[in-house]
Amino acid sequence: MERLQKIIAQSGYCSRRKAEELISCGNVRVNGKIVTELGTKVDYADTITINGKVIDIEPKEYILLNKPRGVVTTTSDDKGRKTVIDLIDSDKRLYPVGRLDYDTTGALILTNDGELANLLMHPRNKIDKVYIAKVAGFFDKTNALKLSNGVYIDGFKTAKSFVKLKKYDKDTNSSIVEIIIHEGKNHQVKKMFESVGYKVLKLKREKIGFLDVKNLKSGEYRYLSLKEIKKLYAETKK
Repeated sequence: MERLQKIIAQSGYCSRRKAEELISCGNVRVNGKIVTELGTKVDYADTITINGKVIDIEPKEYILLNKPRGVVTTTSDDKGRKTVIDLIDSDKRLYPVGRLDYDTTGALILTNDGELANLLMHPRNKIDKVYIAKVAGFFDKTNALKLSNGVYIDGFKTAKSFVKLKKYDKDTNSSIVEIIIHEGKNHQVKKMFESVGYKVLKLKREKIGFLDVKNLKSGEYRYLSLKEIKKLYAETKK
């Protein structure tokens, strides 16, 4: 049993605050009966209707995937390419939280919990996204400082980030750089490096918040524990 407003928010219909407004205004029915009391407990088997529309409240699943290269981060693809959904054996309608490029690998959360997905993706909640990038050339401290203070890409300035050179390979003339951001704009990490003159050769997201994929091979996934799910919610409310 869960609170009605939480179930509505998890369905992705609206935020928890908006759900509370809808309940208070008498716009929500549970099994045909209007419910106006906040905190009313409901079950996933109950039928919840908002303004005459039945919402989907299937049980929630939370999955951490180590996304491989050559897979698109979407629920379907009109070009027939393999999607991250194709890698998951589940009968739930899961969707990826944010996205990783076709050639980018690493940590990706998939869920049908709309509330958590929105909380994790919103920049104001400052969820760390840790990337390891292989870039062409020697990555110097001057450009690390530029990236960490924010750069302009696509007409907006990126938020402050953590940037650190981890290794330089003279033989291949390439650098391994760790970068931690909170945002998730389209191709953001690649465009950030391009803005200071570096081409990204490889890119992997090692962590989302406290979750990492160290124990997952490429293409493998695991279900998150209840403790991890609660911790993710707590991370968004810091």
